[in-house]
Amino acid sequence: MNRFFLPAVLAGGVLFGAGLTFSTMIQPEVVLSFLRFADMGLLLVLGSAVTLALLVYQLAPRRMKKPLLADAFGVHVLGAQKQTLVGAAIFGVGWGISGVCPGPAIAGLGAGNWPLLYALAGLAAGAWLHGWWASH
Repeated sequence: MNRFFLPAVLAGGVLFGAGLTFSTMIQPEVVLSFLRFADMGLLLVLGSAVTLALLVYQLAPRRMKKPLLADAFGVHVLGAQKQTLVGAAIFGVGWGISGVCPGPAIAGLGAGNWPLLYALAGLAAGAWLHGWWASH
């Protein structure tokens, strides 16, 4: 493992959390307002994130011989599988009901929004249940 890998992960996590906090995504009320089409401020956040990710995924492999912290670029085959679609639907329903996504929930804890622990407990229970169900 590259000696810069863990510091880069830490820096990326801090930057991600700061972005979520700055965009107010750590407040479930704001997210629910967005999902009800009452406040479209998060649409700018979503659009910016998708645009940046698209540019990086398209340009980085063409401009760089290898990633900064890996030996080669990976190939990710995109395929709509039934399990992926069902999982995405369940995730979306949970997000729509609670206004909480895992990343913003963890960042919200860092900002002192302790009621998000309930949502994170539900996420952990759902992950455990899926693991149990998949193993049977």
